[in-house]
Amino acid sequence: MRRIAFYTLGCKVNQADTASMESIFRAAGYEVVPFTEQADVYLINTCVVTNEGQRKSRQIINRAVRKQPLSLTVVTGCYPQTARDEVKAIEGVDVIIGNQERGRIVELVEQALTHKQEQILDNVQQMTVDTKFEELGVGTETDKTRAFLKIQEGCNQYCTYCIIPFARGPLRSRSLASIKEEIAKLVAAGYKEVVLIGIHLGCYGKELAKEGIKLTLADAVEAALSVPGIERLRLGSLESVEVEHRLLELMQKDSRLQRHLHLPLQSGCDKILQAMHRPYNTAKFRSLLAEIRAALPDVAITTDVIVGFPGETEEDFLTTMTFAKECGFAKMHIFPYSMRKGTPAAAMEQIPNSVKEERAKRLGVVDRELQLKALEAVVGSEAEVLFEQPVDDKHIEGLCGPYMRVVVLGSKELAGEIRRVKLTGIVDDWLTGELIS
Repeated sequence: MRRIAFYTLGCKVNQADTASMESIFRAAGYEVVPFTEQADVYLINTCVVTNEGQRKSRQIINRAVRKQPLSLTVVTGCYPQTARDEVKAIEGVDVIIGNQERGRIVELVEQALTHKQEQILDNVQQMTVDTKFEELGVGTETDKTRAFLKIQEGCNQYCTYCIIPFARGPLRSRSLASIKEEIAKLVAAGYKEVVLIGIHLGCYGKELAKEGIKLTLADAVEAALSVPGIERLRLGSLESVEVEHRLLELMQKDSRLQRHLHLPLQSGCDKILQAMHRPYNTAKFRSLLAEIRAALPDVAITTDVIVGFPGETEEDFLTTMTFAKECGFAKMHIFPYSMRKGTPAAAMEQIPNSVKEERAKRLGVVDRELQLKALEAVVGSEAEVLFEQPVDDKHIEGLCGPYMRVVVLGSKELAGEIRRVKLTGIVDDWLTGELIS
């Protein structure tokens, strides 16, 4: 039995892609082993969303080559998709494959094993508007309690800072039949919660309009919830302008759809939003938050913010800080702007790294204040918690509906169980609680 080891960098979509590839190799008779162990094949699923992601991707590729020079090194994902010649130039790489046709991954690896070191096997495919969603089966053999199902791929937004449309191609969506089929597999495998994810999740089905097919994310959610046995459903990141009223109605009607929305803001300054080519301004964003909270008063809204975008003055940054406070986010993920070669923002006047880091720290103080306020708001209430893993010999942690961590007195036997908990306090950035018998 051949052994294969995986290393995944980057987003939840990459993690889902890796899980799918693991499943394909297992079905072909391979043993999946940790990346630290000896293997016949090392597969690195790469990330290029930031300079750090690309740097680490190169680092892990080189580590695999040095670790086992006679093993096969396979590089997949966004790095070869956007810089195939750069990846091919890395000594020791045997196979490169981008973000399409990964259903052929075993075939390509077998071919390369037969002809090891004769030449690099290049299977990076250019994606066009005619490229279809690659409906890879979901991976079910992990120790996780939550599963991530990719239902959407690609992006047509072309924000000026972002390389993802080049790495992931145009919009394409998983069929409703495939969504139901894959969720049924996850339910049968024992998963209690499924997270629907995509590169531009809120655009699910949009590209099908040219074929006269009208589908939206709400249709995908309804399809998922129709699967017998699904206990909890959660949504990945989506744009605020794509939160349709029908989606809010589903959240109101069905408690299995968790009361959490991740809506990237990126900047709270209209000048910067325009320079970023974002599809809204602060007035629109504020209005949408009000509409969402009117429909779902208990919803938790988290966000992403980029600081130090080219042209961002101190005044612009202060405007973002003020707007973030007004929005009352439950959590902010803060990123110093990372220049990506080939994007319009790379040609703009750049801000020193020291300024970006300093602004990230200042916004982090605001984030901490907002997060504490959100946690305090739920202390004293009860919540359904999906327990995941032990913290120590006496405590176990899990996730409640608003995407907040909860720790209770309990053993590892609770992992994978959904239990009702009285939320009693706050420690650092998580909640403490007591099991309700």
